[in-house]
Amino acid sequence: MGALGCGGRRRIADPKEGPEVDLSKLTVAELQAGLSASDWSARSLSEACLSRIEALDTGGPALNSVIEINPDALDIAESLDAERKAGNMRGPLHGLPVLLKDNIDTFDRMQTTAGSLALIDSGVMRDAHVTQRLRDAGTVLLGKTNLSEWANFRSRNSISGWSGRGGFTLNPHVLDRNPCGSSSGSAVAVAAGLVPLAVGTETNGSIVCPSSVNGVVGIKPTVGLVGRSGIIPISHTQDTAGPMARCVADAAALLGAMAGIDPQDSATEDAAQRAHEDYTEFLDPDALRGARVGALRGYWGIHSAMDRLLDEALASLRDAGATVVDIAALRDRSSTQIAGFDVLLYEFRPDLEKYLAGLGPAAKVRTLDDVIRFNMEHAKEELQYFGQDIMVEAAAMEPLSDPQYGRTLAASRDVCRRAIDEALEYLSLDALLAPTMGTAWRTDRVNGDEPDFPGCAWAPAQAGYPHITVPGGYVSDLPVGVSFFGTAWSEPKLIGLAYSFEQATHHRRDPRMLPTLPISG
Repeated sequence: MGALGCGGRRRIADPKEGPEVDLSKLTVAELQAGLSASDWSARSLSEACLSRIEALDTGGPALNSVIEINPDALDIAESLDAERKAGNMRGPLHGLPVLLKDNIDTFDRMQTTAGSLALIDSGVMRDAHVTQRLRDAGTVLLGKTNLSEWANFRSRNSISGWSGRGGFTLNPHVLDRNPCGSSSGSAVAVAAGLVPLAVGTETNGSIVCPSSVNGVVGIKPTVGLVGRSGIIPISHTQDTAGPMARCVADAAALLGAMAGIDPQDSATEDAAQRAHEDYTEFLDPDALRGARVGALRGYWGIHSAMDRLLDEALASLRDAGATVVDIAALRDRSSTQIAGFDVLLYEFRPDLEKYLAGLGPAAKVRTLDDVIRFNMEHAKEELQYFGQDIMVEAAAMEPLSDPQYGRTLAASRDVCRRAIDEALEYLSLDALLAPTMGTAWRTDRVNGDEPDFPGCAWAPAQAGYPHITVPGGYVSDLPVGVSFFGTAWSEPKLIGLAYSFEQATHHRRDPRMLPTLPISG
């Protein structure tokens, strides 16, 4: 079914003066309708985005979500306008601006650095697979977003939303709160209406956490649905790119452009049969009617305000016709998460060094040891807030041929897959539901991240299974996401459920950009 939108509206100036585009309100469908009606052009849309970035990201509250603007963006937009005029429409995203996280290769005049000064001027040799798909879909790659440096795989005391190259990104709802990571800039840019669409990446919560605390929709796909060649890696077991948008319909539209087989990524072999060109087909406002959703009750009883929000979410599910089934928990969280982190430690060095080997001749680093050494030599810029203990630990890990690696992988991925699949099958469930995260914590430049509520990203991330977060309400002006996740390749079902919940609740609202909360949140 077609989208009912993000609660948006059009605001257009006198045509003689040119269109005024309210980017914080318009959906993908509305933007495309305006392009088709010549209410605006791809160039004017990109110009409107750039103006809003200048006003809010560089100036104003200085959200600092965009790390770089594509110097060729307006020329690209003009060429897409010419294609439209000639009757050549590439698809539903033709002419729409998109921001990419700065760990996704673009073979153009932009950098790809993972936020690290070590990768400045390295030069990539080709587009990432997902970049090429978005170009082919007719999007305008407007720029790159800031992120937690190295996708937050550098130190246990890291500060999400900070990179040596990009500095600190701010949460647009309450500016002294953390934007989470590692796809911090992508979430903030969408939440603040700088762009309608952005791409993030996730290894363990890096799409869904920032989406949740910034009040937007994020889809972490099944590992293998979206190609990963040309994305700076952490783990070939868990890494994936995914869409971030203000509503489920827009995220679904972007996912369709991203999904598909990548000849350089063997994990995508099944995508030839599993991927859909148009995930908006699954936007059913009645998808919750008759559905069975398992509520992970282990997240209740931790915080009274969160309990109220979650109880309201379950009431909304029931009102929409769903049956809610209580589940205590998914296996032993602690031991599974320890194994999952060890998998990342094992895979980081070989995966990263394979990527670094393919950089241009000017690259300053080719190994993980080179990166560690660079950070030490540039400690004033790179190590001023936290260290690189994770990188040092990963550099000392045994190779993937070590038998312990296989046992660790089984204790992580296989256990999480069985836990999710058995719960779904035994209770005849369509999906599992939990709070994505708690509220955003205060950014602490001394002690690093200190979230006070557990997230649910670990299980679907370690399993390689799909996970969607959608705005679920607010606690003291801070948004909280509700997550739907399930078995492999269940994106169509999850998109339907998330969309139905969104249309029943309409929780998302524009950020107020408060400097701080008047009371403790």
